[in-house]
Amino acid sequence: MSDALEPGQGAAVPSADRGAAGRGRALRPGVTAPAGYCPRCAHPLAEAPPTTCASCGYEMYLVARPTGTVIITQHGEFLALLRAREPKAGQWDLPGGFCMAWEHPRDAAVREAREELGVEVALGDFVGMYLGCYEYQGEALPVLDCFWRATIIGGELAVDPEEARDHAWLPLADPPPMAFATMDQILGKLALTGADRGPGAAR
Repeated sequence: MSDALEPGQGAAVPSADRGAAGRGRALRPGVTAPAGYCPRCAHPLAEAPPTTCASCGYEMYLVARPTGTVIITQHGEFLALLRAREPKAGQWDLPGGFCMAWEHPRDAAVREAREELGVEVALGDFVGMYLGCYEYQGEALPVLDCFWRATIIGGELAVDPEEARDHAWLPLADPPPMAFATMDQILGKLALTGADRGPGAAR
């Protein structure tokens, strides 16, 4: 599989309501990153990122955090988790999470499946990349959600109770509302394209 990521169609965040010339200073409604002081010299900041510290010149930006997520399907259904923690506790989710430091999203997807499901997966097709919003600790942060089809190749399915209250195989043709809008988008795309190809995992 190539390291290049093909973008998905559309974005799961609202359009920008204000902007400024230069260096991509457009911000989206509700997307914040409160920062009162420079993390390098502790000088007070005049505004939230993107900004430059007036004392030491340190530049700060609000950038999208990459994630890696797997979509495991079989017999017209996909494997979903019922979230156990905030944000979006009690809502349906797909196995996945944030990349660690220099971790590639594809490697994050495999690791997250192992941590959340207790299984090893083999990634299949890269099926989409969507810009979304993640609300946590009083901030609404931009995320870049990357999705792969995957197949369980080892281990016994055992959901981490700290991550999920339950799991279920849900209909791909009529999925319930998901915890995050990017998941609604990618599942809708797969439903339209009839993407349930090949075996998934035995229940």
